[in-house]
Amino acid sequence: MKALFVALGAGLGAPARYVVDYYVKRAHSSLIPYETLGINILGSFILGLVIDGNQNVSLLLGTGFAGAFTTWSTLSVEQHSLLKNKRYLAAVTYLIATLVLGVGAAALGIYLSK
Repeated sequence: MKALFVALGAGLGAPARYVVDYYVKRAHSSLIPYETLGINILGSFILGLVIDGNQNVSLLLGTGFAGAFTTWSTLSVEQHSLLKNKRYLAAVTYLIATLVLGVGAAALGIYLSK
C-alpha cells in the first residue's frame, strides 16, 4: 500500500514539473534557469510541510510528488551547461540560490506544519 501512495504522488509530480518547466521557459528567458530553481524551492517547501505528518500523506506528497517534481539531475546538467559556456557568475548564483532557498523553503514548511 505504501508503494501505491509513492507511485500516485510521483505520477502527479513528474507531469507537474514538465508543465511548470514548459510554461516558465516559454514566458521567461534568462541565463539562470528559474524554472528549475522555482520547482526545486517549491518541492522543498512541500516536503517540509508533510515530512513530519501523517505517513501516508508524507509518502504521497513528500516522497512521491515532491520527489518526482524536484530535479537534482536537471540542476546538475544546467550547472554543466553554464560552466561550459563560461557563465561562471550565473552558475555560482544558481547553485547558491538553489541550496539556500531550497533549505530555507524546507525549513519554512517544517515550521508552518507545526
